[in-house]
Amino acid sequence: MQKFRKPWALLLCLTMLISILSACGSSNDSKAAKDGEGTSTTASDVKKEGFPIVDKPITLTMMAPDVGVADWEKMPVLQEMEKLSNVKLKFQNAPQDSFETKKNLVFASGSLPDIFYAADLKPADQVTYGSQGVLIPLEDLIDNYAPNLKKILDEHPDIRKSMTTPDGHIYALRTIDLSAVWYRGPMWYNGKFLKKFGMDKLPATTEELYTFLKRVKDEDANGNGKQDEIPLTSVKLDDLRMYFFGFWGMYDEVIYSDKEGKVHYSPQEEGYKGYLTFLNRLWSENLLDHETFSQTDEQKKAKGKNNQVALFSDYFPYFTLGGEPSEDNPMMTPVASDIAGTPVYGKHPGLSSNGTFAISSTNPNPEASMRWVDYLYGYEGATLFSQGPENLLWKYTDKEKHVKEWLPVPGGKDREEYKGSLTPNYGILNPGANDVSFSLGLRSDFDKWIDKENEAKLTPIAKAPFPDVYLSVDEQSQVSALLSDLNTYVKQMEAKFVTGAEPMANWDKYKAQLQKMGSDKIVEIYQGAYDRWNASK
Repeated sequence: MQKFRKPWALLLCLTMLISILSACGSSNDSKAAKDGEGTSTTASDVKKEGFPIVDKPITLTMMAPDVGVADWEKMPVLQEMEKLSNVKLKFQNAPQDSFETKKNLVFASGSLPDIFYAADLKPADQVTYGSQGVLIPLEDLIDNYAPNLKKILDEHPDIRKSMTTPDGHIYALRTIDLSAVWYRGPMWYNGKFLKKFGMDKLPATTEELYTFLKRVKDEDANGNGKQDEIPLTSVKLDDLRMYFFGFWGMYDEVIYSDKEGKVHYSPQEEGYKGYLTFLNRLWSENLLDHETFSQTDEQKKAKGKNNQVALFSDYFPYFTLGGEPSEDNPMMTPVASDIAGTPVYGKHPGLSSNGTFAISSTNPNPEASMRWVDYLYGYEGATLFSQGPENLLWKYTDKEKHVKEWLPVPGGKDREEYKGSLTPNYGILNPGANDVSFSLGLRSDFDKWIDKENEAKLTPIAKAPFPDVYLSVDEQSQVSALLSDLNTYVKQMEAKFVTGAEPMANWDKYKAQLQKMGSDKIVEIYQGAYDRWNASK
C-alpha cells in the first residue's frame, strides 16, 4: 500500500505548491491593482483621530450583502463617508439570500475582499479563518485606531471577552446595542378583550393565564356572537417559545446558564416538561390555535386583524392587530409557574451573535479600515448610518444636546423604506453601536411607552441567557454534529407532545433518547467554554 501512497502524496504536494504560488501571485496582482487605483499608505499615514483618515485617497474593496433597495455606489451615506474619510470603497455585493453561499466561495477561493461588512461571520468562521491567517487579529488595531470602540470595550469588559476567540484574538467586530432588551418580539394581549372582561390586572400565574384564555374561548370576547375567538396563536411555536420558557425558569431555547453559573440544555430540563404539559393542556381544550404548526405569519396576522386573537407574539402589537401604534394592547407580563424563582426573562445580551466586520489578510491598509469602521461606534457615525445625513430625514433642534426631529419624507414615502435608499443600514445587521441616547427627539410616545413596559415587566427579571463564548475547532465540530440531530428530534417531539400524539407519560423515555444522542455532552462542552470565559480577563 505504501508505494501507492508516495506518488499521490508527491502529486498533492506539487498541486498545493502551485496553488500557493498562484495565490501569492494573485495577491500581489490584487495589491498592485489597488495601488494603481489609489495611493498605497503606511500606518504612519493614517491619522489616529479626525478626518480625513488619510490625506491621499486610497481604494479598498468591501464585500457585503445587498437587500436590493439601492445601488451602494449611489447611497448618500456612503458618498458622505468617502468625502469625510478619503477612503473609496469598491463594493462586491451579493444578494442577501445568496450571500452566505457567495461568502463561502470567496473564502474557499482565496480571492478575498479587503473588508467583510455585515457579513454574518459565525463564531466557527472567525475561529477557522482567523487561525488560518485569512482574517487578521484586530485587538491592536482597536487599541490604536478605534477610540470609539475601545471606549465601549473598556467600559464593558464582558463585550470584549465575548469578541475574543480562544487563541486570545478578536477576528471580527460585532453590532453593539447597549439599549437592547428583546431577543425576539414579546407577547401582547388584545386590549379589546381585556376591556370586555373588565381586567385591570393582567394574569400573574400560569393558572390565571389559563383562566383568562378559557374565558376568551367561552365568553364571546370579540362580541360577534360566534365562537371564533383564538385565545393563543402561534407559528410553529417559534414566536412564543423563548417568552414562555421563562415561565418555567429557562432563559433560552437551547443553552443557558443559571444565576449560579451552571449550564443547562433546555429541552431536557424539568421546566421544559412543565412548558410542554401546559401547552398540551391548552391544545386539548382548543385554547391554543390548532393551526399553529401549519399556518404562516401572514395567516396569523389575518386572524389578528379580524379581532379573533387574544394573546400573540409580534415585534409590536399593531403588526398583528392592525391599526396605528397605540398603548391599548399591553405587553404580556411573564407569569409564574410552580417552579421556584419564576418567571425569568432571557434578555438580549446587547451584542450580535455573529461578526459584522472583518479585515482580510490581503488588505493593504488595515489601519485605515479600522479607523473607517470605528466612526460607526461613535455618536456621529452611528447617526449617519442609522438615520441618514443631516437635513434629509432629520434635523437638529438642539445640536449641543444631540436632540433631533424628523423631517417630512420626500414624496410621502414610508420612512424606513426611504431610509433604505440612503444607507446600507437597512435590512441587514451592520457593524456599529446603538443606544437610546442616539435618538433623542426622534422617539415617539409609543416608543417611550414600550420602554416603560420593558422596565416594568421584563427588566426586573431579565438575564442574558449565555455569554457569547467561542468553542475550539474540535468543540465546534462536535457541537455542530450533535445539535444537528438533536434540534431535529426536539422539534419533532415538541409538536407531538403538545398535540398529544406523544403522551407526556413518555417524558422519561424522551429524555433518555436526548442523552443517548449526546445532550449531556453539549452541556459538558458549553460548561467548559463558560468556565473559560469566566476565567478570562
